[in-house]
Amino acid sequence: MNIDITRLKSGIDEYALIDLDYSFSQEQLKNTGILKLDHVKIEGNITNHFRHLHLNVVIKGIMILPCSISLKPTEYPFTIKIDDDIIEKELENTRNSGNSIDIFPIIWENIVMEIPLKVVNNDLSDIKKEGNGWKFITDEEEL
Repeated sequence: MNIDITRLKSGIDEYALIDLDYSFSQEQLKNTGILKLDHVKIEGNITNHFRHLHLNVVIKGIMILPCSISLKPTEYPFTIKIDDDIIEKELENTRNSGNSIDIFPIIWENIVMEIPLKVVNNDLSDIKKEGNGWKFITDEEEL
């Protein structure tokens, strides 16, 4: 996700446009709990404000996560808005050269922070809900 910022840094352009459609590999998803993450749409721009780069993007997609009850693959739609300065520390970690910036670490960090602790599939019809000495109780039944 390298973004060319040459024209931005020289003052020729006011912003560098970002319009990406990215699919994450299984290797990238390893140890995250995400089963699949394809066609993530990243739209926005990078602007130069008084020697600081400002990232303004919206990330939209659908994570496929295991259901907390049945482990069935479950869709979890998400939308993340990032409107923040890229601080020098991030810039050092993301910069490939003086003329481009790799925004992947920033995007990935925000996606990982969006992973919910628990998702439940709407179709639990084939799940055993009671047995010998136990019964599955929902929040509504508890009251």
